[in-house]
Amino acid sequence: MAALRASAGRVLASVPRASRPTIMLARSMASMSEPTPSESPKMKTFQVYRWDPATPDAKPRMQNYTLDLNKTGPMILDALIRIKNEIDPTLTFRRSCREGICGSCAMNIDGQNNLACLCRIPAAGASDVKIYPLPHTFTVKDLVPDLTLFYQQYKSIKPYLQRDTPALDGKEYLQSKADRKKLDGLYECILCACCSTSCPSYWWNSEEYLGPAVLLQSYRWLIDSRDEKKAERKAALDNSMSLYRCHTILNCTRACPKGLNPGKAIAELKKMLSF
Repeated sequence: MAALRASAGRVLASVPRASRPTIMLARSMASMSEPTPSESPKMKTFQVYRWDPATPDAKPRMQNYTLDLNKTGPMILDALIRIKNEIDPTLTFRRSCREGICGSCAMNIDGQNNLACLCRIPAAGASDVKIYPLPHTFTVKDLVPDLTLFYQQYKSIKPYLQRDTPALDGKEYLQSKADRKKLDGLYECILCACCSTSCPSYWWNSEEYLGPAVLLQSYRWLIDSRDEKKAERKAALDNSMSLYRCHTILNCTRACPKGLNPGKAIAELKKMLSF
């Protein structure tokens, strides 16, 4: 940094003193943004689910917040961040990447499980936006669901490569392009739980049924050509509850914000265990 300052000083010293104010003025003008023309307000009301564990006797409620969409970003997450920053700092929700990668901001928006960072705010003339936590989960606070069981089920399928045979070159396990292509549409799952919490079978049997997201991940490892524990993986699913509680309702496929097809993965799993 000292070297940079010294270099800048030498450059400025080489400029004639009379022209220095002009240079500084041009720099300050370049950093100024053009004033935006006034726009008529576009008001939108957001009805947000609220519940605080600090007051467990108080019933959950819906709280209304009204924003001007001209001053708000295009996504539901933008609205929630603005509500928290400018109106109600007690509002609680999860967020991280803001680009549909981490899955943190999964919630139920107007009756559909989705990622708040990928869900656009409806037009100003439409009805109020209703925002709830993911359905049929215990609530930690406000829009934050308790996903402890979901992550325990994910851990139970051992979602990592299992091998006894060492790599031929002692460095990496190679895979053909054709075998790698089989994983497309599976590895992109971000474990947001939108699919599992939209599944009625998972609502009724969540203690034993693994649910669409975890079963999609299980299928991803079963068809990985590098994995050598396929028999053990199949045996873990070969019971009446872990897999076969799926009744092909396909809410999971409709709910996936990444456009994946957990229903197809579950059907392929059933075929693998049947033949």
